[in-house]
Amino acid sequence: MTYDLVLRNGRVIDPSQNIDGVADVAFADGKVAAIGEDLAGKEVRDVSGRIVTPGLIDLHTHVYWGGTSLGVDADAFARASAVSTCVDTGSAGPGNFPGFRKHVIAQSQVRILVYLHISFAGIFGFSRNVAVGESQDLRLLAAQDAVETANANRDVIVGIKVRVGRHTSGANGIAPLDIALQVADETGLPLMVHIDEPPPTYEAVVSKLRRGDVLTHCFRPFPNSPVTGQGKVKDEVLAARERGVLFDIGHGMGSFSWKTARAMLAAGFMPDTISSDIHSLSINGPAYDQVTTLSKFLALGRPLSEVIAASTVNAAKALQRPDLGSLKPGSAGDASILDLRRGKIELEDVVGERVLAEERIFAAGLVLGGRWCDTNA
Repeated sequence: MTYDLVLRNGRVIDPSQNIDGVADVAFADGKVAAIGEDLAGKEVRDVSGRIVTPGLIDLHTHVYWGGTSLGVDADAFARASAVSTCVDTGSAGPGNFPGFRKHVIAQSQVRILVYLHISFAGIFGFSRNVAVGESQDLRLLAAQDAVETANANRDVIVGIKVRVGRHTSGANGIAPLDIALQVADETGLPLMVHIDEPPPTYEAVVSKLRRGDVLTHCFRPFPNSPVTGQGKVKDEVLAARERGVLFDIGHGMGSFSWKTARAMLAAGFMPDTISSDIHSLSINGPAYDQVTTLSKFLALGRPLSEVIAASTVNAAKALQRPDLGSLKPGSAGDASILDLRRGKIELEDVVGERVLAEERIFAAGLVLGGRWCDTNA
């Protein structure tokens, strides 16, 4: 059989199938068609010496470019980071979601899925000069509108988003989370919660979350770190994981600390998903992109297959999208082609600590819907 596209002779790493070895990957009719040897294709790309994974999923991005001040261009980011699915987490709320859908989601080559913000206008006041926490005004938390918008757009809306913390909910504390939980319950969708500095506390937030809900910024620095000053994982965090709450990195400009990460990993607490929280204020550092964020976990001593899983099959499970995050035949025809380069590479966290890493992942190619997409690597 002759397939539409074949990636020839790459190191295929697909944690969903426990595959790690040199093989060809073929695509036909926009889907993954086969993994094997000497597969024939109308178009053949030799990826010898490179890594082929299921299309990377970045579970926390902000890609409402032009509609919010924090948005970045989804297609440009995807090409630079070999990401096939950008999950926008709360850039838009029910008041401006139609514009996001028509002008960005529908026009983008990369797949965009959405956690809808319960704030009517999403994250509307976020720039270098303006910082207005949208959850500070309860009048903006549009529960009924959010339910209606989510129910009308189930093909792209995968969850509900809320932000709480000193910078985002201010004197309202944890109250916006209580409203968001009602919206999530009414729609039957999972909730993603942003947490920044207290109040509320990390412990109070995770204690309210349910199986399948996502706490993003989970390895954030003090204050509101998941570990005590002595490096012990807080009991409420362990209890949340036990009942099925998911923990996501969401690096961004203020939410990943080497110190926290070392303590959590030493305790055997690997995040479920690794995401960049890319936006206009983090894309030039310290997050940069998804592959740089993934590389930080290699520097922490985690195996490559585990790191890839945190941006493929694990993220697909969080999204309840079994068609993503895998190279099983019949899955979405997405693949990421990566370079693993060795050398002394400096990687920074959000508080200024720099670590000299031995290796780093770079984007080298991207397949979207069974078609090659040049990353200009």
